[in-house]
Amino acid sequence: MDFHEVIRTRRSVRAYKSNPIPDDVLQRVFDTARLAPSANNIQPWRVVAVRDEAKRREIAHLCYEQDFIAQAPVVLVICAERYRDSYSWIENHMFLVDTAIFIDHLALAARAEGLGTCWIGAFDAQGHKGLKRLLDTPDSHDVVMVMPMGYPERPTAFRDPGHRKSVGEIVSFDAWR
Repeated sequence: MDFHEVIRTRRSVRAYKSNPIPDDVLQRVFDTARLAPSANNIQPWRVVAVRDEAKRREIAHLCYEQDFIAQAPVVLVICAERYRDSYSWIENHMFLVDTAIFIDHLALAARAEGLGTCWIGAFDAQGHKGLKRLLDTPDSHDVVMVMPMGYPERPTAFRDPGHRKSVGEIVSFDAWR
C-alpha cells in the first residue's frame, strides 16, 4: 500500500471483526513501530498485547465502559518509563512525546496491514491503577494509552478524511503569519 494512502485513510476504528490477527502480521506491525525515533534513543515504551478475552473485557471496563475495546482481538496497552531530558524544555515529560511518536508509528503500521486501531486515553486515575494491576506493570512505567487493534467490521472504515485545515492555515515560512 502506498505510504500516502496509509496516512490519508487511517481512521479511528470502533467496530472490529472477531478474526484473529496472524502472528506474522502482529510481528510486522511491532517491528515497524519499534523503529520510531526517540530523544537520545531512549525508547521508553513497552507494549502489553492482550489477546485474552476476559482481560480485554476488563480493560474496556477500566476505560469507562467503552465496550468496543473488548471487541478487538488484540488490545495494546502502551506503557512508558519516565525520564528526564535536561535538553528539552519539557524535561521529564519528554517520554510522552516519544511514546506518542511510537504509538503513531504503530497505528500507521497497523493500517498498512489492513488493521484498524483507536487511540484510547480515557481511563481515570483509578482505571490507570487498575490497568497497572491487571497487567502487572512495574511502578517504573506509566500506562500512556490503550489501543484496540483488529480488522474493521465495516469495509468503509478506511476512507479519506473529512474537513482538514489547508496547508496555508497551518504552515507559514520564516515567521508566524
